[in-house]
Amino acid sequence: MDLELKNVSKRYSNDKLALDDFTVGFNAGIYGILGPNGAGKSTLINLITDNISRTSGEILYDGEDILKLASAFRAKIGYMPQQQGFYDDMSAYAFMMYMAQLKGLSKKQAKVQSRELLETVSLSPVAHNKIKSFSGGMKQRVLLAQALLGNPEILILDEPTSGLDPKERINIRNYIAQISKDKIILLATHVVSDIECIADRVLLIKSGKLIQYKTPADLTNSIKDKVFERVCEKDEIEKLQEKFAVNNVVYKNGRLTFRTVGDNLPPRFEYAKDVNLEDVYLYCFNYK
Repeated sequence: MDLELKNVSKRYSNDKLALDDFTVGFNAGIYGILGPNGAGKSTLINLITDNISRTSGEILYDGEDILKLASAFRAKIGYMPQQQGFYDDMSAYAFMMYMAQLKGLSKKQAKVQSRELLETVSLSPVAHNKIKSFSGGMKQRVLLAQALLGNPEILILDEPTSGLDPKERINIRNYIAQISKDKIILLATHVVSDIECIADRVLLIKSGKLIQYKTPADLTNSIKDKVFERVCEKDEIEKLQEKFAVNNVVYKNGRLTFRTVGDNLPPRFEYAKDVNLEDVYLYCFNYK
């Protein structure tokens, strides 16, 4: 199982270069995708799912171009979109059965998998309720469940934990980690902690280019001398924020701590000892 993009570029009709000579390879595991709005994340997902055509380059699955594989490749994909689109008068179970039919599952397979997956995302008690009565978080779980129909080899999740409460987020995150041994899972999100917890590797995308492709640990180690902090009083925060545009205010051990990133240690600051992926995001996308 190997998915590879080679020198892939995408230029839209307005001459915007959304993806620029993009090369990356995936095998079984979880891959976090991070980048600001407009970085090229959605374009990357749409190219892999064959929703849009590339301008140049190759996308290969086990050495074969996905355009030649066509429907045989698309059948291997499970996709959870960011935008929630439903037939609101359908029940969750009816929607799952409908999606299973579109994916070519037999009626028997559809029934078994629909029930099992709704159980997995804790929606069995409301499986026959209309989707229009669901909260945003419940709708997110329906979207995740339908993406898993047919046991896809490639699972693409766009903001999978958006709208979920902390308990639901942890449950979904744990489930994603559990099924990753025999799947390529691409997870695009702004919830950095989700990626930090479960991703094997992280793609950082900026202006259509792949700027980093490393493990979370390697990313945090790469900026361990770029993150600074200082214990401060509340009345100091506004002045510090004016001086340091890229910042984060946190409570640590009952004390208010002002954090910032940069290339040089500011006066009266110390090097942070607990660098995390959020710091990497701030340094790569807000500072550099």
